[in-house]
Amino acid sequence: MKKASKNLIPASTVLIIRNGINDLEVFMVARHHQIDFASGALVFPGGKVDSKDIGPDIRDFIVPDKDYVDEELSFRIAAIRESYEESGILFAKYKANENLINNEKLEELQEWRDRFNKNETSMQEFAKKENLKFSIESLIPFAHWITPDLMPKRFDTRFYLAAVPDGHQGTHDGKESVDSLWISPKQAIEDCLSEKRTIIFPTRMNLEKLRNSKTVEEALSNARKHRIVTVLPKLEKTEEGIFLTIPKDAGYGDVKESIENLR
Repeated sequence: MKKASKNLIPASTVLIIRNGINDLEVFMVARHHQIDFASGALVFPGGKVDSKDIGPDIRDFIVPDKDYVDEELSFRIAAIRESYEESGILFAKYKANENLINNEKLEELQEWRDRFNKNETSMQEFAKKENLKFSIESLIPFAHWITPDLMPKRFDTRFYLAAVPDGHQGTHDGKESVDSLWISPKQAIEDCLSEKRTIIFPTRMNLEKLRNSKTVEEALSNARKHRIVTVLPKLEKTEEGIFLTIPKDAGYGDVKESIENLR
């Protein structure tokens, strides 16, 4: 995985998964139509890394306490914060407890989600006041995408995979996202291709990658084994038209997407 460029906006995204009745399901939210990026689209919870995501004492509030470099730690803390803000799902433990907090405890912390959405607090303050440790080990690296050079706003996005904590149901925030659902990757892709839902290219590609797994256990195992190859989509001009391509060894197969499908 390449280091983030100073010219890019660092961002984190989380594919939160659970075992459904017939298939693996992933939590997705519908973006508000007035949001400047991917407005109206169905996306995974995520967003920009905030400067407050990594304070001077943040390492006191993570488990396990591994020697993460500041950059990687900031992406992971942002991933946990964004998951909490956008889905209400929190990857954290009380310091004296080895298990992730349950739904009952999650409801007691609701005021903090509101404060995060109003940009009135930080992860460090949250952890100190509530005696929490953020569960870094819940996040399994899944993908790394960089927005192509031709785009006016470019992101350096780390995608993580995580099993939903027991009892956490997930719900949209009603501000940046206006709807939410648990959906199988297969169904989400079919909805996109039938134009029932809008799903942007990187999201669709990661749904394609996720659909190779049938259970949470299989998906996490596959992610742990897979080497992350940075995806920087490139344009390829042929007699047949202009196509967007990504590295063949990134885990998505041989992708050659007509730019007509991206409009």
